[in-house]
Amino acid sequence: MSAMNNPYEQEARERWGDTEAWTESRRRTRGYTPDEVQTIKEELEAIEASFATLLDDGAAPESEASRAVAERARAHIDRWYYPCPPAMHEALAEMYTSDPRFRAHYDDRRKGLADYVAAAIRANAGGDAPEA
Repeated sequence: MSAMNNPYEQEARERWGDTEAWTESRRRTRGYTPDEVQTIKEELEAIEASFATLLDDGAAPESEASRAVAERARAHIDRWYYPCPPAMHEALAEMYTSDPRFRAHYDDRRKGLADYVAAAIRANAGGDAPEA
């Protein structure tokens, strides 16, 4: 799952190319097999579907269930890309709502999902992380 196949690689390199997270992500993703890439996609889809279901069900982003999904999302990044402590995950949450492309990714799935995901991540980062 090389970032070289990603149309946003140049932008990402300019923004984060001098960070440890970028270096680690590049190191990890270079060696992924097609099966691992598929697993990563399936895990992410399941996480996003869980967020959408919680939003549809009216669960508060601060709820234990929403925080658990936020923790799964954080652990997914941590496992497959780079160490992602809660504070870094909060920074990503900000990007999910401030960058129109990220916002569209979530909100095209479900209206209001970007704000919901960001709020759940902030809630998870600010409290005890529930078991995933």
